[in-house]
Amino acid sequence: MTAQQLDSNGRLRHLLTLEGMPRPVLEDLLDKAQACHDSAIGRAQDGRQALAGRAVCTLFFEPSTRTRSSFTLAAQRLGADVMSFDASTSSAKKGETDTDTLRNLEAMGVRGFVIRHPDDGAVARLAGVVQPGTCLLNAGDGRSGHPTQGLLDMLTIRQAKGADFSALKVMIVGDVKHSRVARTDLHALRTLGAGEIRVCGPANLLPGADDPVLAGCTVGDDFDAMLDGVDVLMMLRLQHERMSEGLVPSLEAYHARWGLTAERLRRAAPGAIVMHPGPINRGVEVTDEVADGSQSWILRQVANGVAVRMAALQALLG
Repeated sequence: MTAQQLDSNGRLRHLLTLEGMPRPVLEDLLDKAQACHDSAIGRAQDGRQALAGRAVCTLFFEPSTRTRSSFTLAAQRLGADVMSFDASTSSAKKGETDTDTLRNLEAMGVRGFVIRHPDDGAVARLAGVVQPGTCLLNAGDGRSGHPTQGLLDMLTIRQAKGADFSALKVMIVGDVKHSRVARTDLHALRTLGAGEIRVCGPANLLPGADDPVLAGCTVGDDFDAMLDGVDVLMMLRLQHERMSEGLVPSLEAYHARWGLTAERLRRAAPGAIVMHPGPINRGVEVTDEVADGSQSWILRQVANGVAVRMAALQALLG
């Protein structure tokens, strides 16, 4: 995927993954996103017609609320014509392949596709069949990647803690094994030189010790012990199917060991920030007091999603 997404000049051709993305490219996207964020606060009109006359399709083979909405808003703010495609009500129900669906939309003149897919590597596979000049943005595929979520998480950390990640202690907590957000954040944190990365959760919800995604991480299941001195806490959503699969005994038991409470948060570094990719299971991953507290940057993540997606669309289609 890394080779696919950059052209011969090192410019973004597609946005498929943050794994292996050169640090200057990643930081340039963050800089562009910060500029979009600042323009929105100042209500500047710069860039409002950057994609005028371009057609962008949100091509989703899996449900989404925040990601789809923020991509749509981002494309509209840039002046693009936006088409929304929902596989549950499309010809995919009649047996049409995702490749044929994409090619038919290409034939209508669409050149920017924001794709969410349940299968690992699906967006990279589709990137291999598109026409020159067509750009794909991965809005989450299987368990493998969610690059714009990773970018908005890094932007949020940078806004809270500054651009130098080398002194930061960052901890990701929960179902890392099944989380494309966690994998994407881990790739980005390593690229940006995070000083220490901790990964915590139930042993059966963590990747195996030989999984390269854990390279350089401190891994364990004792949340209370691992909280000491942490600057950034990324709490992951616990998917309820983990209970039916027997991986978690109960939501109450999970919260008792890995839920973030105000008391637990006091073990972290002063000024530590709390993040969550959403949707939140309140009282499971975090309590109301933490989610709505002064150290919560969860809504800032949501707001940053629009700026990041504007920056990504502009980088590929502008």
